[in-house]
Amino acid sequence: MNDGYKEDVFSTSVRAGKRTYFFDVKATRGNDLFMTITESKRVGHENDGPVHYEKHKIFLYKEDFDGFADGLQSAIDHIRGLQGNGEFRSADSNRKTTREFADEQMPDHMSNSSDIDFDDLGGEENKS
Repeated sequence: MNDGYKEDVFSTSVRAGKRTYFFDVKATRGNDLFMTITESKRVGHENDGPVHYEKHKIFLYKEDFDGFADGLQSAIDHIRGLQGNGEFRSADSNRKTTREFADEQMPDHMSNSSDIDFDDLGGEENKS
């Protein structure tokens, strides 16, 4: 038993790029439930030196569940409304396609595959 709570009741996580969100339901010694929401963000890259994680935690108590959920849903609905009227981009429009990402990683002379002349690939037998 640590820090006044008795046990973990439920846990789930959501991966989002460099961030992972953890939703942990815990019970106190008096059997009251509460939730911790933890954002864990990877900082650094293996090639640049040691990788570490920044963590930010919110404690959400049962008496605040409804208000928190209402506020969160209200903010999400408002964001979707703004995106729906075209004023702001949707989450999907901010993501690069696999092709766009691959093209960024290639040297300029290789990034546009439409420049390939397939007649040049097979030698003399493919020429008309």
